[in-house]
Amino acid sequence: MTLNKFSRIYTQDDSLPASQAMLIGAGLSDADLRKPFVGICSTGFEGNTCNMHLDGLADEVKRGVAAQGLVGLRFNTIGVSDGITNGNAGMRFSLVSREIIADSIEAMAGAHYYDAIATVVGCDKNMPGALIAMARL
Repeated sequence: MTLNKFSRIYTQDDSLPASQAMLIGAGLSDADLRKPFVGICSTGFEGNTCNMHLDGLADEVKRGVAAQGLVGLRFNTIGVSDGITNGNAGMRFSLVSREIIADSIEAMAGAHYYDAIATVVGCDKNMPGALIAMARL
């Protein structure tokens, strides 16, 4: 079974040297380009208690992915806080944030041909947003 079914589209194709150069420039090795890629999405941001620790957890996930011989590539998406926006005009962004989260995870997975996705999320719009993305993928 080939675990790098999707990422190999751009990591193993000699006609796509720019893709490979970007990855090597980002610190990956030639050996890494033969491994499966796992996109690790965090909704971490320093502005609320639900999300402020998530980037650290995503880093732990990345270490675990590497320990299994895979390449983890972390990225972030938004995480609107209902606790901050509740009772003010900012609340109009709360529900739509779920769709933005789903769209951004789906866009990253689709554009970068990740072989797997792990999400590190908190709060009530972040978790469903990640699940919506997983269902779409």
